[in-house]
Amino acid sequence: MAEYYTADFKNIADIMNEDIIFAEESISIESALREMLISSRYEIVIVKELKSKADYNNALGIITIEDIGKLVKKEINLKDKVGNWIKGDVTGINVEESIRASKLLMKEKGVETLLVLKEEKIVGILTPLELFRHQDFQRDEIELQLRLILGNLHEAVCVINTSGIVTFWNASSEKLYGIEANEIVGSHIEKFFPNALLIRVLKEKRTFQNLKYKPKDESDVIISATPLIYKGELIGAVSTDRDLNEITNLYMELDREKTKVEILKQQMKEITQDKYFFGKIIGKSKALVDAMTIAKQVAKTDASVLITGESGTGKEVFSRAIHQESDRKGDFIPVNCSAIPSNLLESELFGYVEGAFTGAYKKGRPGKFELANGGTLFLDEIGDMPLLMQAKLLRVLQDGIVYRVGSSKSIKVDARIIAATNKDLQQLMEEGKFREDLYYRLNVVSIEIPPLRERKEDIPELINNFIEEFSEKNNKGKINISPDAMKILSDYHWRGNIRELKNTIERLVILSKNNIIESNDIPAEIISSTNMSPFINLDIDNSFDLKNAVEEFEKNIIINALAAVKGNKVQAAELLNIKRSTLYYKLDLYNLTEYFS
Repeated sequence: MAEYYTADFKNIADIMNEDIIFAEESISIESALREMLISSRYEIVIVKELKSKADYNNALGIITIEDIGKLVKKEINLKDKVGNWIKGDVTGINVEESIRASKLLMKEKGVETLLVLKEEKIVGILTPLELFRHQDFQRDEIELQLRLILGNLHEAVCVINTSGIVTFWNASSEKLYGIEANEIVGSHIEKFFPNALLIRVLKEKRTFQNLKYKPKDESDVIISATPLIYKGELIGAVSTDRDLNEITNLYMELDREKTKVEILKQQMKEITQDKYFFGKIIGKSKALVDAMTIAKQVAKTDASVLITGESGTGKEVFSRAIHQESDRKGDFIPVNCSAIPSNLLESELFGYVEGAFTGAYKKGRPGKFELANGGTLFLDEIGDMPLLMQAKLLRVLQDGIVYRVGSSKSIKVDARIIAATNKDLQQLMEEGKFREDLYYRLNVVSIEIPPLRERKEDIPELINNFIEEFSEKNNKGKINISPDAMKILSDYHWRGNIRELKNTIERLVILSKNNIIESNDIPAEIISSTNMSPFINLDIDNSFDLKNAVEEFEKNIIINALAAVKGNKVQAAELLNIKRSTLYYKLDLYNLTEYFS
C-alpha cells in the first residue's frame, strides 16, 4: 500500500495557494466580504497593519465567507470591525514540511487553514481545498476501493519466539484454522502444525513470500513469513496467512471495483461536459448567439482560435465549451500568461528536467503543452506574454515540438491552441509589443465575446440563474428578487461584466433577509451609478426622437417585468397593469417573443 501514499510526502510548496489577501483588523465585516468576493477567495487573513502584512507575527486571525454567513444569521452588524469576529490562534507551518505533516498539524490543532511560512514570512496559505486538488482523481478512487477491500480481508497473523512458542494469534487466525488463541498461545507451533513454515524461517533466517501452502490437511492458504531481527539478533518470526478461496474472491472483486472506477471517470467527464456545454451558456442576445454560432462551427476543427473580450465576459467558459464540443480526447489545460512570472513561464509551458535550475524537482516536470497533448491548451491573457516567450511559442506552434528546459530531447505534442485576451493585439503590434507572425498564427478564427452592457436583455436571466446557484450553495432556500432591484441591476453598466455580476449576486444572496433581495440591499455604488445615468439610452443622432424614446422605454419595462416573474406572462401583465392581449401584442411588436416564448 505504500505506493498509494507517496503524495502525502510531497512538500507543501507544491500545492499551497500563493494568492493570499490581507486586511487590517479595523475594516468592517462588509468590506472584508467585498474583498473576498472581488478576489474570488474563500478566506482573508486579518493583520494588525498592512504595512508588514507578510510578517507572521502581524497575523491576528482568519475569517471565511462561511464565518460571515453565520454572523449574518446572528444578525451581527456588518459595519462592525472584522477584528472583533476573527478566529484567533493562527497556525503556521514551514514551507519545507510535507503534505502529510500539514494534515497531522490540522488535526492536532483542530484548524482547517494553515499559513505557510518561510523564515517567519507568510508565503502561502493551505486549506482543505488545496489538499483535495493535489490528489489525482483516479488514484484517489482506487485507493478508496482498496482500503475498503483490504480492510475487510482480516489476514491471519501468527508470531513465534526463537523457541517456536506462539506469542500472538489473532481473531482471523482463529476463524481460518478453528483454533482458539487461548489454546495455541504459549504452546509450540509444531504441536498444531507439524510442518509449520515458521520453524523453517527460524532455521534459515530468510523470508518466504506468497507461497501456496498446506499447514493442515483441510486448509489451503497463501502464506508469507519473515524472521524478526532486532539489532542484528533473531527474536522470532511472523507469518500472515490468507485463505486461497478468499484471495480468488478478492481478485474478482478488484476487477469489479476497477470497472466502477472507469464508470466514475466517465460520469465525471459527463458532468464536466454538461457544465461547459454550449447549451449551458446563458443568454439569447444576438451578439452572444452569433459568437456561439462561430464557436460551434470551429469546435470540430483543429484551427487555432483567438477569443477577445473584456475581462469577466466568459472567455474561458467559451474555450471550455469549444473543447467539449470537439472530438479531442485529451484534457483542457488552462494557462494564465499574466499570472506567471516571465522567468517561470517557459518552464511552465514546456516543462523542465532535473537540475535545470535552482529549486527544480528532482525528477523534473512536464509542461502544459505535454499535459494538453491530444487536448486543448488555453492561453489566457496572451497579450501579456513577453516578446521572448512569444518567439518560442511561435516555434512550437510551427513545429509541434517542445524541449524541456535543460534538455535537448525533442517531445512531439499535438495540442489545439485557444488564446484569449482583453487587450487590442493590433495596437500592441503597432507598439512592437506583440509579434505579427504569432498574431496571425493564433487568429485563424476570431470570436468576440460581447460585454454585458451590450446584451442587457440577458441580464435578468443571468441574475435569476446566479440567485438559484448561490441560494443552493449557501443553504438559503428559495430567494426572490423585487422588480425594483431587478431594474437597478439590469440598468447598471457592469464594468466587470459577468464576473462582477456573479460576485454581486453572491453577496446579495448571502446577506439577504426574509428570502427576498430588495433595492435597498444593493450596494450604494451600483445604485448611485444607475441613478446618474439616463433611464433610457438614446442614440446621439436621434436624441430628440420622442417616438423612439417611448418605444425603448416601453420595451425595457416589459423585459424587466417578465424577468422579475421569470417569464410568466399572466403575472407580467398584472405587474404592468395591462391586458394579457396587450402584452402579447407588445411582445410581437418589439420582437421579444423568442426571448419569452
